Amino acid sequence: MVDLDIAGSLLTLRFLPPYADTDERDYLAALVRIGQHDQPFELLTIFGGGGKLSVAGEREQALWFKATRSHISAHCRAAAIVRPGANRKMEETFQKLWPMRLVVLEDETAARAFLADHRDPA
Repeated sequence: MVDLDIAGSLLTLRFLPPYADTDERDYLAALVRIGQHDQPFELLTIFGGGGKLSVAGEREQALWFKATRSHISAHCRAAAIVRPGANRKMEETFQKLWPMRLVVLEDETAARAFLADHRDPA
């Protein structure tokens, strides 16, 4: 199941069980929507660990990162990635992709707290 929820300035992308045949297409479509978001935001991504992209999907995701880097960098205040087995190496990889404050964690509550600290108080 892939879902993109927009609640105020928080964009939450979920890629979780139950997995479906449409997940890759839905995930890539959600990335497009995130890349087009034109207001400042915080990004929370929650991965269940079982959903996988095809080789073509991985390539499209990589192209998305490249194509949207400047836009995401200008609009995203902070990002938190929640996934099983989260570790410092994963965090360092994503920090090379994006300049904003970013964490990779196993705990959604901690990720939400991190993002709350980076919200615009206005």
